Parts: sequence; structure tokens; C-alpha cells
Amino acid sequence: MCGYYSPPLFMKFRILSHGLALVVTALLLVGAKDAPPAPKPVLKIDLSPLNDGKSGLVVSYADVVEPVQKAVVSIYSSKTVHRRLPPSFRQFFGDGDSESREEGLGSGVIVSPNGYILTNNHVVEGADELKVALADEREFKGKIIGTDPKTDVAVIKIEADDLPTITLADSDRLRVGDVVFAVGNPLDIGETVTTGIVSAKGRRVHLLDDINGYEDFIQTDAAINLGNSGGALVDAKGRLVGINSAMMSTNNGSMGIGFAVPINLASSVMQSLIATGTVSRGYLGVGVDLLSVELAEAMGKDAKGMVITTVTPDSPAARAGLKQEDVIVAINGRPVDSLDVLRLIIAQTPPGTKVKVKYLREGKTADLEVTLAKLADDTAKSDEFVTGVTVAAIDDDARRAFRLPDEVDGLVVTDVADTSPFRERFRPGMVIVEVNRKPVEDAAGARAQLRAGRNFCRVWERGGYRYVPFKNGE
Repeated sequence: MCGYYSPPLFMKFRILSHGLALVVTALLLVGAKDAPPAPKPVLKIDLSPLNDGKSGLVVSYADVVEPVQKAVVSIYSSKTVHRRLPPSFRQFFGDGDSESREEGLGSGVIVSPNGYILTNNHVVEGADELKVALADEREFKGKIIGTDPKTDVAVIKIEADDLPTITLADSDRLRVGDVVFAVGNPLDIGETVTTGIVSAKGRRVHLLDDINGYEDFIQTDAAINLGNSGGALVDAKGRLVGINSAMMSTNNGSMGIGFAVPINLASSVMQSLIATGTVSRGYLGVGVDLLSVELAEAMGKDAKGMVITTVTPDSPAARAGLKQEDVIVAINGRPVDSLDVLRLIIAQTPPGTKVKVKYLREGKTADLEVTLAKLADDTAKSDEFVTGVTVAAIDDDARRAFRLPDEVDGLVVTDVADTSPFRERFRPGMVIVEVNRKPVEDAAGARAQLRAGRNFCRVWERGGYRYVPFKNGE
């Protein structure tokens, strides 16, 4: 390329644009004498300086950020990973399983003086040990109180008192454009604060689709990197508005597209985990479809919302009087314009709570109260995969009892109740290897992979592998 010069692209564009402008100008001059003058555009112009002197120019948020930093912690996790050697390797390495340690890093937020800490489920999932490092360099052993994979929220606790805490805000009041700060320990370089704005609200980016999760992310351009997970997203007053959870990137680094779980959702999950160790979600009992413009015209309905396609008998919706073809417009005053919004509102509401449902029927809008029941998904026994199907991890006793080969891993079906709706699908001795293409190791993890409606398992039985399709709730 030495000795050869090509004008930059923008220079070429300017040259081409200039030539084009000459041609267009020449064309416009033709007949200009007869054309009436074009009306002048009405422009809204503000020539005043950005700082008008009435409000002080903000040059630092140090006083806002400093107390927040004291309430954000680093979480170091470790777990033992067991791997069963394939039979072909055992002649060289023996019959023993291989064992290794995996280390992880995340962040967390102290929400109570007595040591409760909010973080992400993926920060602590499967951990044998947790070490929590405070901003003042004190270190504590952490205990998992409860986790909720479906929202990626977890609560842990350290034994300490009079800890610095953070104030919770109402994340529903956030607006796109609000200033926010992300605080955490990216890449273990130490506590770090980055700033940006709320880029969007109510984002669903399909991170939790595999477990039929609930997404309502706050999107921000404040830098979120590896290690920031579980850390704080705070507003310009230093109030907690979200728990940093994920980033979208092509290079494992921040590209200005980060996501946080809204604190209203995280807080409701936290309260349930602290009280019971599990999350109890509300249940309405309807099947719905989006009332599109085309469908609304066909059905003669003039509304925006979700049209009821089915009502489960003896469900809260049925008992309250909702019917097929009713259009759910809002719940507790919040517009319902998608299935995701409806699922989130109902799931976020504790069972036994009365909700106000605004609906459209035969051209008239009305309200009724519905007392939500408990989502059946959350009533499963600890060793139950689906209703009436009991499973267990495969140990040496299970291998002998069911004559399972060494190379088969997963969950063995130990019992199927006569009343189970799945008794034709699963049998004792069958090994569930994968649920919806995800390997499973315990009953809780297997249940977490289930979706509403159609599912399938890869199973081992009688010397071979096959797939078993089924409907969740059939």
C-alpha cells in the first residue's frame, strides 16, 4: 500500500453528496418563478445554556455513592465437582471418580443490619462454601437462605450485627433516562462504581427461558462486567433499584448493554425465601392469547389486552366468574399487554391475595376481585419430579437395586403413584438423563427445567436411550 492513497470514506461521501446537490439545485431552479413560496417550518428552539443558573451543576456523586459502597460485598464461592470416568478410561485410571474444585466470584448487597444479603442465584448455585468480603475488609462465612432460579435471585446471610445497609426504592417509578450507578467487584479487581442511565424497562431477553423463568429486566448502559453479578444498581439518591444480573456482549466485556432484576421483584422473592426458604407464587387459572388488531376485529372487541382462551375448572378465575373470550385489560391498575406481563404480575403476588381484574365482556368493561391460589409448580415434594413421580440421585445402592450401568447418570425413578397423571410415561427404574435438553442431577433442578405445556425427557431404560414427551400439568 506504500505510495498509494485512497480518500477516506467520509471524504468520498462528501464529494458525491456535493455533486448530487448541484444536480438537485439545478432541477429545483426549473419553474421556480411560478412556484409559491414554501411555508417556513415552526421550530422549537432553546438557546439557553445547559446550566441555567437556577439549579446547581452536579459535578460529583461522591456523597451518594460512598454509603452505597459500604453495603456492597464480594461473594467468593467454591464447590466440589464430581465426574464419573467413562468405562474406557477406568483400565488406566482405576474405578474412582474424578473430583475437582471450582471457584466463582460475584457481588451482593446488604439489605438488613443483621446480615441478610441479596444476590443472584447463579452466583451461589451449587456452592459448598461461601466467603463474603465486606468493603471494610472483614470476611464472613456465608449461608444460603434460599434461591429462586426462575428470577435469578438468592438470599444469603452472614452472622454479624449493625452492618451498613442500603435503602430500597420503588423500581416501578424508574423512568428511561434516569441516572443510575452499578456497584460491584468486576473481575475481582476491587469494588468499582460505573454510571449510566436507564436504557429501557421491562426487558425480556430470554435468559431464563430454559426454566420458564420470569424476566422484567432493567436495561442500563452502566458498565456491568464479570463479577458484577449480584451487585447493586442504584439511582441518583443512592437507593437500590435493581440487582445486576447479566450483560449482553460479543467479547465477554461490557458493551453498554447490562441487565438488572428490578428491586420490587427481587424484594418480593427475598421476603418469601426468608420466611419459608421457598417462593410461593400466585395462580389465576386461565389460558390467554394476545388480542391482536386482527383478532379484535374478528371477535368484535375494541380493547387492548389478553383474551381468555380457557378457564381451568374450580380455579380462582372460574370461582370469580371470568369466562372464555373475556379480555383481561389490567390487574391492580397495571395494563396487561402481553403474556409475560400477566405471568409476572400473578407470580409476583402471594397466594391468598385479592387482585382487582379489569376485563371486557360483550363491549362493556367491568371489575372483579379474584383471590389467587398457590401455583402448583411450587407445591411439589422435595423428591418429586412431576406429580406422583418420585426420583432420586443415582448412588451405588441405586445402581445395584436397579442394575444401572456405570456410564448412565441422572435421576432414577423410584416410585410412580397409581394416581399420577404420568403413570403411563414414567416407570420405576427408568433414568431421567435430561429434561428439555438439560442434564439433571437432583429433583429440584429437574423441576426447574420444566416449562408450562409441552416438555420432553431423554431417558435410559432397558439398555437404551429414548425420548419421552409429556405435558406439564396433564
